[in-house]
Amino acid sequence: MTRTTLLRSSECAAGLIFGWGLMLSGMTDPGKVLGFLDLAGPWDPSLALVMGGAVAVGIAAFALARRRTRNFLGGALHLPTRGDVDRPLVVGALLFGAGWGLAGFCPGPALVTMASGEPKALLFVVAMLCGMALHAIGSRARQP
Repeated sequence: MTRTTLLRSSECAAGLIFGWGLMLSGMTDPGKVLGFLDLAGPWDPSLALVMGGAVAVGIAAFALARRRTRNFLGGALHLPTRGDVDRPLVVGALLFGAGWGLAGFCPGPALVTMASGEPKALLFVVAMLCGMALHAIGSRARQP
């Protein structure tokens, strides 16, 4: 098996495991997400448990990665080095949060739900892709 095939296989497996985890945890249901965000109504804390699990896995993974110089497939390991909070980060976070709060979807669950044929998820993914395209066009226009 070549390195490229192995990489593609591991990416596919990771995506399938991620999608399965989203379905199993109920995070593909926008009502569950909106139930977490609605503090005035019947609050659903299950998203906090999913987020807590994700943060714990992330902390462990970054702790392991900091001790390595190569990834598990032998390639160079490039970890983020920036730690500052700038305007694009804040604006992006606000847009992400607004979209998440209005639709009950974020990108991963929306893609999983779209694959099941849900029209609301398809609309969200189309809007997300349009936003990404507009951002790319705007970024290119601002570069000298």
